[in-house]
Amino acid sequence: MDGIIPLYKPKGMTSSDCVRRCRGILRTKRVGHSGTLDPNVDGVLLLCVGKATKVVNYLMDSGKVYTGEITLGFATTTEDLDGEIIAAKHLRQPFSAAAISEKMQLLTGEQIQIPPLYSAVKVNGRRLYDYARAHQPVERPKRKINVQYFQQTKESVFDSEKGQQKCYFEIGCGKGTYIRTLATDLGRKLGVPAVMSQLTRQKSGGFELADTVSLQRLERLAKQQRLTEVVFDWDTALQKFEHYQLTGSEWQRIKNGAFLKAAHAADKLVLVYAGKSRCVYRWHLEHQCYVPEQMIDLTEGN
Repeated sequence: MDGIIPLYKPKGMTSSDCVRRCRGILRTKRVGHSGTLDPNVDGVLLLCVGKATKVVNYLMDSGKVYTGEITLGFATTTEDLDGEIIAAKHLRQPFSAAAISEKMQLLTGEQIQIPPLYSAVKVNGRRLYDYARAHQPVERPKRKINVQYFQQTKESVFDSEKGQQKCYFEIGCGKGTYIRTLATDLGRKLGVPAVMSQLTRQKSGGFELADTVSLQRLERLAKQQRLTEVVFDWDTALQKFEHYQLTGSEWQRIKNGAFLKAAHAADKLVLVYAGKSRCVYRWHLEHQCYVPEQMIDLTEGN
């Protein structure tokens, strides 16, 4: 089986848990995902199966949309509700919607973000959370991220007894963005500790929450031999690129990794033969032609 499955990842499972479960359901080891979701986050998790694992990076490069909740008034070690409280401030009055929106706007566009200490980012071959759990110092890498928008979705709720305020948001962003870090950054902009208290990935790689399939349904469909109902062609991940139809003679050369002599129409081309996307080529300025970037399926006659 080859293709993309938009899975609904429930809370309480890691992305790796989902991959392992799907390997058993699909009876194949060639399963990968296109972007980790923390255990306490639910939503769209794209699984690439078989030859579609070769388009994972293209899915990861696509934008993502999240909705969630930020609580103003306390902060934790993990920047979400899984960690221990490390700071707290009793809010005497709520921030206005205008004040919150103003600070959210300051957190949009291209910016440098330092990932949370409790995250899966690797430094010298080890995950950051391994350093954190071992109480070992580590310099976290800086990352360039892009936040297209960060906006409120409804009126915030103020709890005068707890001295906390809950803000509800939607974020559109590029790969590598840690939403819980944006939540704490919003608190800093407002001058109070903050934490991400709920998060759902609504959209990823062109797939929305409504497109997803649960693990339970996936298992049922596998037993009924109806998996084609929820498996999408890997070309779904390549729609943003221009497609080029190969001739028979071009296909014979491309199968062996030959360069493609064609006019410069785009920086990347998806090469198509016999109705299937076969590979991705990129423009090489020096050679003035297209050269291989990712070979996907070079099977003759398929």
